[in-house]
Amino acid sequence: MGKEKVFKTVIDILMTLALLFLMGYQFWGDAGHEIAGTLMFVFFMAHNILNAGFYRVLFKGRYSAVRVLRTVVNILLLVSMILSAASGIMMSRYVFFFLGIESGLYYARLIHLSCAYWSFILAALHLGLHWNMMTAGLCRRVTEAMPRKGKAVLFLAALLVALAGAAAFIHRNIFNYLFLRTMFAFIDPFESKLFFYGEYICMMGTFIFISHYAMKKLMHGKRL
Repeated sequence: MGKEKVFKTVIDILMTLALLFLMGYQFWGDAGHEIAGTLMFVFFMAHNILNAGFYRVLFKGRYSAVRVLRTVVNILLLVSMILSAASGIMMSRYVFFFLGIESGLYYARLIHLSCAYWSFILAALHLGLHWNMMTAGLCRRVTEAMPRKGKAVLFLAALLVALAGAAAFIHRNIFNYLFLRTMFAFIDPFESKLFFYGEYICMMGTFIFISHYAMKKLMHGKRL
């Protein structure tokens, strides 16, 4: 693995960990959330710079169904991340306190609430679109160890995680936050961190599963 690929992998891992950390706002407080949010956006922009080729060819070539799916997810994620970062800066009381922003905080809070959850989902969908590349080594080892049942075992494990994540999505009323059907996020600072992050990892798995198998279906249908 080349140095550039290693660097990209490290950035992606840090970005994913920061995103999960940010979802647990109630455990770490305002200062921790702001620092992690700032780092998250730095990692996200680094990821975009390292993958700038996507933007250079945005208006070139033919758009297959798979390319449309990837482009829509990537652009929506970019917009959501920018809005989340901008609204977070407006509300900042620690990292960006020196800006002294006092107006528009009500709308900034609503934008931040919705975009935080949209960013989480879109980031998971983005991961799913690249899941084959990210897990190729693991999948190969499993199928080599279990030639007949390896693929079935991997699919069953992924399906169980996805179902658990779907249940967590409903349990935590994420839909209400996405579309601002409620104006405040319910947080329980005494909840088990293990349980909380377990559910969020499963929710991430749900959307990875959805985009991964949607892309496989499109690729199979188009013989790409």
